[in-house]
Amino acid sequence: MSDFKILPGSKKIYDGKVISLRIDRIQLSSGDVFEREVIEHPGAVAMLPFLDDGRLLLIKQYRHPVGEVLLEIPAGTLHKNEDPKDCARRELIEETGYEAGKIEALISCFLAPGYSSEKIHLFHASELRRVGDSPDIDEMIELYPISIEKVQDMIKTGEITDAKTISGISYLLLMGNFKS
Repeated sequence: MSDFKILPGSKKIYDGKVISLRIDRIQLSSGDVFEREVIEHPGAVAMLPFLDDGRLLLIKQYRHPVGEVLLEIPAGTLHKNEDPKDCARRELIEETGYEAGKIEALISCFLAPGYSSEKIHLFHASELRRVGDSPDIDEMIELYPISIEKVQDMIKTGEITDAKTISGISYLLLMGNFKS
């Protein structure tokens, strides 16, 4: 579908540690021209880590942009040229203190394609072994092991509002793949 073209002259507005912001000029096939703000993001990973007893290992952490403590699956940002699976292994240890003996790719999806390039890669992690955590200095994380049934209830009641968590759980349930 090529009903538009990006015109020369994109402007980089901000270049940060994790994201950048640019403004593109776009011309529709009708000739109309408009500007679109785009957040450039290197991508991310999220893991659905299952303990040996079948519980899913969620984390609770404060998320400043929304001003709330959220219950979510562990996740993190890809480093430049980092393989998503390697990032998933690294982030799982950093955020939970567990290493996965087995990690399998599930699905990749865009989080907010209306304004962001961020693509997240979801993984199923099992055969977990406690190795000690090393969270980033700005992360205050609490581990929250929970049954898959309780997670489903919390999604239904709106207690879990994190999109990557809802997507990951929904995917596992849809595929019938919520084994530990």
